[in-house]
Amino acid sequence: MIITVSGPHGTGKSTYAARLAKALRIRHVSAGTVFRRIAKERKISLEELGEKALEEPSIDKLVDERTVAEANKGNVVIDGQLAGWILKDRSDLRIYLTAPEDVRLERISKRDKVSIKEARAQTEQRESVQRERYLRHYGFQVEDRSIYHLILDTSLGSIEDTAKVLVSAAVMVRRAKQTRRKSTKP
Repeated sequence: MIITVSGPHGTGKSTYAARLAKALRIRHVSAGTVFRRIAKERKISLEELGEKALEEPSIDKLVDERTVAEANKGNVVIDGQLAGWILKDRSDLRIYLTAPEDVRLERISKRDKVSIKEARAQTEQRESVQRERYLRHYGFQVEDRSIYHLILDTSLGSIEDTAKVLVSAAVMVRRAKQTRRKSTKP
């Protein structure tokens, strides 16, 4: 089973992907962690790496290759901005998380230990560069949600309740997949 969890910064992609993977007893891979690791290896900020990625498609391709390689191993939850798009033909369940901007900025501020003002500036910069990059390199708008099976606002409930909704959806898809497999056996 391959599940993708996508959405803007601060919606809880990594948090919910990790909880989903744990509940389903499958692996969790974060494209954001891969991207952060590349920034660290190059000794530059995420914002700088995002800017460089505009001109160097090889950066996104490296993240994509690692993401696809992990998906090919199966039984994984992959979170990332592009995970749903990169794996749209391979994934069993594509989830898109959302939350109001003020909630997202508060979460980012806490996570990155910066002020709300800094979180806003950094997030606006990152998302602007990403929108341009994704359109230029992939030919789609990241805000296009048409490929997702489930869209959920993570501000509507507690972390536990939201995770339960996601786990329920994944279990439903897993059962449907198993039923289809059984019905197609000779």
